[in-house]
Amino acid sequence: MQPENPTVPCCGEGDAYFCDEVHVRDGHTFCNITDDRRDELLMRAHIDVGTEIAIPDNKLKWDRGNPTGHAVHDGLPIMVYCFVQSGGV
Repeated sequence: MQPENPTVPCCGEGDAYFCDEVHVRDGHTFCNITDDRRDELLMRAHIDVGTEIAIPDNKLKWDRGNPTGHAVHDGLPIMVYCFVQSGGV
């Protein structure tokens, strides 16, 4: 669920991208897309591997990880639904 709106889901396969290169610069969180899965199979828009995404603070999920083993960016470069850390359930 979206961190700032816990009644609204934040992702589905069509808007989830592995984004394992996470870094903080000047107090802001960024990730770089590392997902090379085939977009057409997931029915999602293409984002190039290496694309840097700025993650707004209100989109960082801290309450749970996820079981994929990857940090996951949900959305597009211009619209972030949520960012989920790797690990957990």
